[in-house]
Amino acid sequence: MRAAVDAAYRSDWGQVVATLIGMTGDWDLAEDCAQEAFATALSTWPRDGIPNRPGAWLTTTARNRAADRLRRDTVGRTKLRQIAVLARDPDEPPTEEIPDERLRLIFTCCHPALSFEARIALTLRTLAGLSTAEIAKAFLTAESTMAQRLVRAKRKIAEAGIPYRVPPAEVLPERLASVLAVLYLIFNEGYDEQDGRRALAAEAISLARTLVRLMPQEPEPRGLLALMLLGEARRATRTEDGVLVTLEQQDRSRWDRALIDEGVAVLDEALGLRGPGPYQVQAAIAACHVTAPDAESTDWPQIAALYGELARLAPSPVVELNRAVAIAMSEGIPAGLALVDQLTASGRLNGYHLLPATRADLLRRAGRAPEAKVAYEEALRLAPTDAERRYLTDRIRGL
Repeated sequence: MRAAVDAAYRSDWGQVVATLIGMTGDWDLAEDCAQEAFATALSTWPRDGIPNRPGAWLTTTARNRAADRLRRDTVGRTKLRQIAVLARDPDEPPTEEIPDERLRLIFTCCHPALSFEARIALTLRTLAGLSTAEIAKAFLTAESTMAQRLVRAKRKIAEAGIPYRVPPAEVLPERLASVLAVLYLIFNEGYDEQDGRRALAAEAISLARTLVRLMPQEPEPRGLLALMLLGEARRATRTEDGVLVTLEQQDRSRWDRALIDEGVAVLDEALGLRGPGPYQVQAAIAACHVTAPDAESTDWPQIAALYGELARLAPSPVVELNRAVAIAMSEGIPAGLALVDQLTASGRLNGYHLLPATRADLLRRAGRAPEAKVAYEEALRLAPTDAERRYLTDRIRGL
């Protein structure tokens, strides 16, 4: 029975909280009553059995808890009359209310008026149901600091009058970009092999699936989901004995073919909506890599062209660095090195460890070992993780 409640928590927490926030406007009350509903399920489902619609049962129970609390409070009684809380039969088929509420919650959590850190914390707390302690651990932050961040974010929503709604059509693309950026950052944090973070990748994929269901005509959520799935498919091969393994050297037989097939299918659906965007292009680049039978068969000219398109849609020096690698692999090392040297001279990636690491790799391929060693040593000084430092150390020894 505990497993059934845990499964309901993973699938229904966000929609229960979203519905209660929409009903009461009180974020803390919504979370408290949602927690009480799941606690009640633990005690009553073993006796009464699992409801036909667990999500609706939990929502009704949480609504009733909220109504009881509001009735006991003078201010709450006024609010109760204003919002006219209505209980719902647990077996009543769900309406469009719950998905709409959850979509409102996603956009509210990721409102640009909030700091990026607050958006992440609020999304993980209210939509994914992670505890404050779990979020703090994942981001290597003190629990008290994360709790304060959540409190400030909720206060900002109230004081700034941030609307609990899906933004109007004219600003939807901009606001959707903020939502997608938050989900992708959560995924990348979970892609890190450090303890306590790996679950974040699963949460990000789950949230991306939700967004795809709630916005079926928007191509970029599908593009992001495809990108996540194709990245997650390679997780088992990214490190070996604590050392980073480059994509070129990964054991492709260990890649998750089911995730690759799903990712490619989701990407095809996104492209079929004919609304190009940077996440779809990044997913297309990932698909070029994971669908090649071996590293030698990789379609580098196509990848270089896709990076050119990505540079047009979302220009950044990091995109230019990746394009330089693709150019090196498709047109020759000297052509790629020339682009990397231009980036180095521009100073736009100062302190970014992958710039000297990329330069070192191209120099190594060109047979210029002494210069490669100097570049690898610079990358080693800047590398942020143990896995990358071990990889760079091995490269230096290999020279």
